[in-house]
Amino acid sequence: MITQDKNKYNTPRYRFVVRFSNKDITCQIIYSKISGDIVVSAAYGHELPRYGMPVGYHNYAAAYAVGLLLARRTLKKLGLADKYKGNENINGEDYNVEDLADGPRAFAAVLDVGLRRTTTGAKVFAALKGATDGGISIPHKETRFVGYDKEAKKLNADVLRKYIFGGNVADYMEHLKEEDPARFEKHFSQYIKAGLKSGDLEKTWQKVHKAIRENPDFVKSTKKRPEVQKRFGRTKMSLAQRKDRIRQKKEARARQAAQQ
Repeated sequence: MITQDKNKYNTPRYRFVVRFSNKDITCQIIYSKISGDIVVSAAYGHELPRYGMPVGYHNYAAAYAVGLLLARRTLKKLGLADKYKGNENINGEDYNVEDLADGPRAFAAVLDVGLRRTTTGAKVFAALKGATDGGISIPHKETRFVGYDKEAKKLNADVLRKYIFGGNVADYMEHLKEEDPARFEKHFSQYIKAGLKSGDLEKTWQKVHKAIRENPDFVKSTKKRPEVQKRFGRTKMSLAQRKDRIRQKKEARARQAAQQ
């Protein structure tokens, strides 16, 4: 995944890296050198509130949006955003970027999922779908997208589109609201606080996609560093402290030997 032939004129092999934590999504374009990995660009789930989605930025729809954000940000950085606009008609159909006949080739990368299981319907492929719709060429098959029927060997585009716009979350919201209102208020408390209803999710995600395409630039955080840094481990000792600690151990052992 990281090696490249010497006759490629030192052209790096780019990786589309997708990682999930408990509360965030990270997508990066990375290439490797002997000295280590070089990050070309990155996008995160916690950036979605800036584009109009205040909550729920860890689900399938959010993974798609982060992949789309990374694609548009990378292409704009490389000066390819106007030439490769990707798929603006998000209908759930599989989309592959094609090279221009009279222009630069499409930016290409390979998917890097790390230790995630590549099962059908996994969120890593939602991020991949967002990146390909955003204009990055990534080798893939439609067999891993949500909505693919193994028996019929065909992708149900309507199901994939539903997940891209948060339709699965909207259905679950409606189900809990009718069957267990108490659990609904607890499980979707942030949605209720933000005033988001199940019927508003698709329009909200459409606005998010539009905002991402209009301005994918990275905005540096304005948060100030805390005056006192939290430390959860032991403070590193100086050389003098380590020598003194060894001296104390020697004296303690000498006392124990004298007592015996």
